[in-house]
Amino acid sequence: MQDMPRTPKYYSGTKPTGRHIRDLIPSVLNKASKSIEAQSELILGTWGEIVGETIGEMCSAESFVDGVLRVKVKHATLHSLLKDTEKPRLLSEYKKRFPTVKIKNIVFFIG
Repeated sequence: MQDMPRTPKYYSGTKPTGRHIRDLIPSVLNKASKSIEAQSELILGTWGEIVGETIGEMCSAESFVDGVLRVKVKHATLHSLLKDTEKPRLLSEYKKRFPTVKIKNIVFFIG
């Protein structure tokens, strides 16, 4: 909205002060998409810190879309361990570190 300057506080001119929604939407969506991309990169980048060095070497966070973190795991034993025992701890740790981001689920897949 840099291209649309604010109307002065005590404006008394003849031009209308309203804005068309079609002029505002592109800039608002652009800002929102940049914010979402930054959050996604931050969440993916902290996977190794949250899960720990040892386990972090055997799996990697692949994507974060619509509140779902997808994690690629190297083998079935680790998949079972993460899915059954570590998932609640990992979710709570992410929620502590990123309270404003909605993290709904962590999905583990073997790859």
